[in-house]
Amino acid sequence: EKCRRLWKNCERYLNTSLQFVNLAFLSLILHRKYSG
Repeated sequence: EKCRRLWKNCERYLNTSLQFVNLAFLSLILHRKYSG
């Protein structure tokens, strides 16, 4: 039970961090496209 809850928390953290990385990557690509 406790382990499952911990896993859920970890999964949520991974998802949010992945979304953040995706946003950063997209902004970087857009910057490159518009500046160069």
